[in-house]
Amino acid sequence: MSPTVSVIIPNYNYEKTLGLCLSAVYDQTHRPAEVIVVDDGSTDDSLTIAARFPCTVLTSGSNRGVAAARNLGAARATGDVLFFLDSDVVLRDDAIAQAVRLLEEDPSLGSVCGIYTPAPLIRDSLVEEYRSLQAHYWRKSSVGLVNVGFFSLGAVRRTVFEEIGPFNERLWQTEEVDYGQRLSRRYGLLLTDKVVGRHDDDDALWPLMRKLARRARLRVPLYLRRRRFMTGFETRERALGVLAAGVSAAALLASPAAPSPVVPGAVALAGLAAFAASDRHMYRFVRRERGRAFLAYFLAVHYLVALSIASGVAAGLFRYAVSAEFRGLYDTAPVTVGGAGER
Repeated sequence: MSPTVSVIIPNYNYEKTLGLCLSAVYDQTHRPAEVIVVDDGSTDDSLTIAARFPCTVLTSGSNRGVAAARNLGAARATGDVLFFLDSDVVLRDDAIAQAVRLLEEDPSLGSVCGIYTPAPLIRDSLVEEYRSLQAHYWRKSSVGLVNVGFFSLGAVRRTVFEEIGPFNERLWQTEEVDYGQRLSRRYGLLLTDKVVGRHDDDDALWPLMRKLARRARLRVPLYLRRRRFMTGFETRERALGVLAAGVSAAALLASPAAPSPVVPGAVALAGLAAFAASDRHMYRFVRRERGRAFLAYFLAVHYLVALSIASGVAAGLFRYAVSAEFRGLYDTAPVTVGGAGER
């Protein structure tokens, strides 16, 4: 008998995509036993949209964060497999079937997470085109066993979720990283290109940069504790690329005050070259997909994104040095009281 599946969809003000998300869930070749939408204090028309579908709708009462919403849905779910899905993701029609198949074929797996398509769900801007291509390639190039979870599009065995425990509600931007670390210590965590969804990604540059800087800052305590890079996705080469981007920008800023512009100019050029080389396979992919003109745009945006990540890391290192609470951000057991955490 095939495992039963509970689809858990946290939602906060995603009226734009929630209907598309739910329609795709109900069009799956492997029909879920139940669909649970957890509305996390939305102020838009999300609840009205959810009411059009035969799903269970839970409300958190206030905006407590995606970790709290997922935990609330998981506590109510009855399926053998908990399929976590963000409300801005639209599944390919075989996504649930593929996740179930992979879990059935390999009992050592505790979780199966999927990837996004290279094209966004809704084409809003060139920034979104950039972000969709970048997010697709980083996941596609990392398929296999990883220790970073992607629970915007991921299935977890119910028994494993009960053993590992809930998402940590103190973490508002890195709860997936934390959960992937905890789960992968005991079970396989598979990132696969067989489970696919289309994502409505960030469509404005400044909010994207702020979000990535914040995530980078909040990763610092975890990375310093592990003292090694994650398996898949966030590679040593990509980290060095972020460092090279920061060095090049610092050299350019220092150039006017230098006795001669030659040295900072040379450092800036070397940094830019190292930045470009750090993810050269992705740039080749972008050129094949969209051509040279879009690649030039992609490189410029990716450089700004790298600078925002570098600034987040710098801020995280400073806070790590001065705050014992920040250093212990990942040391405590998961919190499920809905209190204020790091955002």
